Amino acid sequence: MGDIAGKFLTTLITVVIAVAVSGGLWVGANLLFNQVRSSYVRYRALAWGACGFAIGVLLAGNRITVGATSDGGRIASFASWVWLPALAAIAVGIVGAALAIITASNIRLAIGAAGLGGTGIALGLLVEAEWRPSVSIAALIIWTFVIAAVGAGGGRLLGHDPIPGALTGAALGWIIGAWAAPALGSGSTIWSAIALGVPGALIGVRAARSPIADMAERNRVDKRSRSVVFLGPALLFITAALVIPTIRTIYLSLLDRQSTEFVWFSNYVTIFKDPKALDLSMWSSIFTSRLFWIGLVLLVVFVILGLRDKRQTGRMVELGSSGMAPLIVGGVLVAFAVFTVLRGTLINNLWWVLAVTLFSTSLGLAIAVLADGAKFERVAKSVIFMPMAISLVGASVVWRFMYIARDSSKSQTGVMNALWVGLGRLSTGSGLPTIIAGIALAIVLVLLLGAVARALSRNEPARAVMPGAIFILVGWFAWRFWGITGGGIGGFRFNDAGVQLADPINFIQEPPFNNFWLMVVLIWIQTGFAMVILSAAIKAVPTELIEAARVDGASTSQIFWRVTLPQIATTIGVVVTTLIVLVMKVFDIVKVMTNGNFGTEVLANNMYREAFSNFSTGVGAALAALIFVSVLPVMYINIRRMQREG
Repeated sequence: MGDIAGKFLTTLITVVIAVAVSGGLWVGANLLFNQVRSSYVRYRALAWGACGFAIGVLLAGNRITVGATSDGGRIASFASWVWLPALAAIAVGIVGAALAIITASNIRLAIGAAGLGGTGIALGLLVEAEWRPSVSIAALIIWTFVIAAVGAGGGRLLGHDPIPGALTGAALGWIIGAWAAPALGSGSTIWSAIALGVPGALIGVRAARSPIADMAERNRVDKRSRSVVFLGPALLFITAALVIPTIRTIYLSLLDRQSTEFVWFSNYVTIFKDPKALDLSMWSSIFTSRLFWIGLVLLVVFVILGLRDKRQTGRMVELGSSGMAPLIVGGVLVAFAVFTVLRGTLINNLWWVLAVTLFSTSLGLAIAVLADGAKFERVAKSVIFMPMAISLVGASVVWRFMYIARDSSKSQTGVMNALWVGLGRLSTGSGLPTIIAGIALAIVLVLLLGAVARALSRNEPARAVMPGAIFILVGWFAWRFWGITGGGIGGFRFNDAGVQLADPINFIQEPPFNNFWLMVVLIWIQTGFAMVILSAAIKAVPTELIEAARVDGASTSQIFWRVTLPQIATTIGVVVTTLIVLVMKVFDIVKVMTNGNFGTEVLANNMYREAFSNFSTGVGAALAALIFVSVLPVMYINIRRMQREG
């Protein structure tokens, strides 16, 4: 209990300090920019001093400089690295104040170059031996001139003076060439001082070339500062937590497994050549798949119905038309046939994207429409949305227990297999429950057949498609249940002695459909998300449009397909893009349920395995980059759509 209390207290103190520091920085930034108009010199001194303090914290906090550690207790340790940021803040702040007072250009250039250059030299002299860079003249020259040219070109494209951009680029290029390109730990103190002094002098010259701001410029700075105060911390955190790690990941993907030598794009080639990532060797089996031929038949039905609709309405594909259901179902079945034959991590990811996005969005939309205005709408939506409150790991554990398969000699504790084995006993039995179930199936078939006949007699083939499809499925089930072929349906088998035994399904061990049973977990969770978003969009549809459609004689189905759905199309697009981004990163479900075994591995699990189990940093980073690149087009489309609507 003592350890738990200590950890809780430490966490609480950390949270309080983080909140206090964040609030202090925000208040301090406001107070700083309040000085722009009233005391410009003080503003420059404080702003430059803050930059100097940040540089000092970066060096001392990472124990790069001499004297940044101490064994004399917390207070001594704190003082051992705070002194350097404080001195750097004073030195840089003095330079900033001087440049806000002195107007002579030559003197300003001398102060800027000497002040910041001298500060850089002093910091370089304090660098610890293991951090001192070796000299690499070629890398230094290349990086300096390349980045300087980029800076000058950027300034020219923006219509500005190219010299400031060139100076800034040269300073950045020098830092990269002096510190990032060569090896660390074998350089001298003098070179460390030069490596920090030169970029400091370049930045000083860059700052000294800018004239002292007049009152109009100060007013502009004061107005713009408010956006900086509010957006700056967010942009800083995004840069530190997203942009920089992304750039570093892409950089690591170009290196070997130990991140020591450049191999350029060979890691990406390795991924696509690995049969575990992409295996197309069994592509011909697609044409022997039952799913493929059933889907193909449905697509032929769509073509027939589409040609009929085209003669009547001029369009072969239209929302709510008779050919929509065969088109969607047939396309999904053909896609599933492809995904079950072609194997590999990349194929699995595509399968996840199609199945989870399609079923979650469709089910969420259907529930939102059916529950709209119902008596227990709030209760039903709350229950369906409840899985969103469960973590992916928790949901995976729950469904793992639901899928579990026990030995045929034991009773099934998993819900799915208990139902499957129970269905087998029911369909092969001869008692009253079996008779009642058979009669119920017959009644359902008669009702479905009546619905199809009624729709066709009214010359409404679109209304006959759904009950017709359900009739076929229920008819097949009844055919098997009655034992006309196959002797029954469900989880049963007979041993050599003719004794009936339970025959459970290994839902998460038997490929390739074990992938789909994993997808069900995410579909179960994300259906509630899609339902809530789409329900809000449906309620926002103007009632005037719906009333006008009713006055014109439109049916409920026509109102939904022709009025409601086009109005919420943008929201559906947002839901779809959000789900695609989520599914491309799926990791927890596969990790908990199969750990990527049995042919269920996806990109995120492959990345984790390569980087942290096989210790192949290059391939792991390349897989992470592939996930990032695959999400970019979806994000771009979503952002462009929001910009057009705004």
